[in-house]
Order: sequence, then C-alpha cells, then structure tokens
Amino acid sequence: MGLSLKYSAPNPPFLASHPTQHPQVILLGAPLDCTETFRPGTAAAPQRIRAVSDSIESYSHVLDRDLEDLRFVDRGDLALSELDLDAALEEIRRATEEQSAAGGLVVLLGGEHTLTLSGTRALHARHPDLAVLHLDAHLDMIQEYDGLRVAHGTVFRRIADELGLGQIVQLGVRSGTRQEFRDATQCRYSSPALSLPRHIFDWLSERPVYLSLDIDVLDPAHAPGVGNPEAGGPTFSELLSLLYSLRSLHVVGLDLVEVLPNIDHGDNTSVAAAKLLREMILAFAR
Repeated sequence: MGLSLKYSAPNPPFLASHPTQHPQVILLGAPLDCTETFRPGTAAAPQRIRAVSDSIESYSHVLDRDLEDLRFVDRGDLALSELDLDAALEEIRRATEEQSAAGGLVVLLGGEHTLTLSGTRALHARHPDLAVLHLDAHLDMIQEYDGLRVAHGTVFRRIADELGLGQIVQLGVRSGTRQEFRDATQCRYSSPALSLPRHIFDWLSERPVYLSLDIDVLDPAHAPGVGNPEAGGPTFSELLSLLYSLRSLHVVGLDLVEVLPNIDHGDNTSVAAAKLLREMILAFAR
C-alpha cells in the first residue's frame, strides 16, 4: 500500500457533484468485493449507480433542497482491486479520515458491507461517542464467517468489539442465526420494524451518528439486484419515510452498500440506490 491514496476519476460523476472548495459533502466510491460468497459483483456498484443517477432530478420536492445548491464533490473510486482485504479496509479508513477532517459529510458508496468497519473506525476516532444506525435485512453479527473474522457477515460484530453493542441501533433486521439474535438484544436497539421508539430517537439525537444502509433492507420486490435477498422487507416509500424522520440527527458519515448490478433487472436497484443517496445527502448535509 502506497503512502498516497489513489482514486480513479468518476466517469460519470454522481448527479450534480462538482469540484469545489470546502465541500459540505464528499462522495467516495469504495468498490470493495473481497468476502461476498453467494453472489459477488458489488465492486461494479459505485460506477453503475453514478451512471444511472443522471436519470433522476437533483431536486427533492419532499425536502425542498437541490444538490445543485450544495458544495458537493465526488472524489471517484478508491483503487482497491489489487489490495487484500486488510489493506483495502485501511485505504477506506484513511480516505474517510482524510475527507472528514474538514468537517463535511462523508458518503461511502459500496461495495460490500465490510467497508462500514472502516467508515466507523475513522469517524469514531474523531467522535468518541459515535452511534451507529444500521439499516439492513441481516444482523451481520456472526463471530466468524467461512473462517473469516472480518467479512460482510461479521462486520457489526467487529464494530461492536470496537464501539460496544450499546452504541448500535439496528432497524429492518429480519435474518440471522439464533446466536446473532441473542447478541442483538444487547444492542441499544434492534428491530425488524423501520421505526424508532422515542427514547431511542432521543438517545441518537444527543450524539454524532454514522448511518449504514444495506440496500437489501428493502423487500426484494423493490431491490432485486442484491447478493443476499431477504423476503418480507419494507417498501421503498417506507424506507424513505424513515430517512425523512431522521433529518434532525447529526449524521457525520454514511454509506450505501450491497447493490449488485450484474443481476439487477432494468437497473431498478441502482436507480433506487441513486435516489436514496440523493435524499440522504439532502437530508443530512449541513
């Protein structure tokens, strides 16, 4: 791994992003695809989501905000393809740390969910009281996955090792092992529903938040292009409603992960991801 971070230029860049000084929002592509097992291919997601973002508007009528009005830069994709998992995760951590130094909202676009470990590590170093809000169909809290301690199925177990289970809130989770569900009872909150009790919302409101959105939290009817679809999830509109309800939170970093373009029918999942990304940026950019 070199001393300098390496990026590939975004071609095309994400909707309405542009070179700017002192950005409010920094998008980093993290095409990590090292531990996917059932259906790999998430490394192609950042570029595909960028490409289809041109099909949507930069303006959100619900939020009455426009990406054109933000200092929003797309740095491109980190060069991860030649790196092993540990080195790739370190590059993502370093990039997140570097880009967050000026205080803007850092957005990681994956790639597999393991990258969240890097994002939380970087922002936890800046914010010792960091809370993690995890939206996902899967608990991702196995101790080891196919012999790996660090993988997409173990990522929240490793995050818990570093931050503590009490710093994690999980919504939409409906799949996991018996032990994972037992362990999840020690999280600050864990529920298959996409709603927060008032006391949990108030707790999140008192600290910086890292938001991690695995696209498979949606029912496969709304997001078919994923590696591990899980039936019984919420609709796209229900997920948007939750995100809008979180607007007042102090979100310091976020990611969107696990889009699988090579099985995505008509780019439905990539377009959904692009719109979710637009709405999250507009909701949480200060």
